[in-house]
Amino acid sequence: MPGQGKRRRGQAAERQRLAARTAPDRGRWETVCETGDEAELHAHVHRLLQAGIDASLMRIDTLCGRLAQPTVYRLSRFVADPTAGRGA
Repeated sequence: MPGQGKRRRGQAAERQRLAARTAPDRGRWETVCETGDEAELHAHVHRLLQAGIDASLMRIDTLCGRLAQPTVYRLSRFVADPTAGRGA
C-alpha cells in the first residue's frame, strides 16, 4: 500500500520520542487510582484530561486476576523529576 512505510516510520519515531520523555532518569510513574470498576477508571481519566494532563503521559495497566482475584485497573501518570533537565 502506498504511504505505509512512511506511516510506520512516523509511528516508530513517535514511540521513540515518548520513550525518551518517560525514561526512568527523567521521572517516575505515580499511581493515581487502582480500581476494579472500569467506569470509575474512565471517570478518573476524564478528570485528568479536563485538568490539562497530557494523555500520552498517562498509563492504564490491567492486572488480570483470573479465577483467584477480580481484574484490577491501575491508572498512573508520569511525574517529571524537576532536576532531570539540569546538568546536576
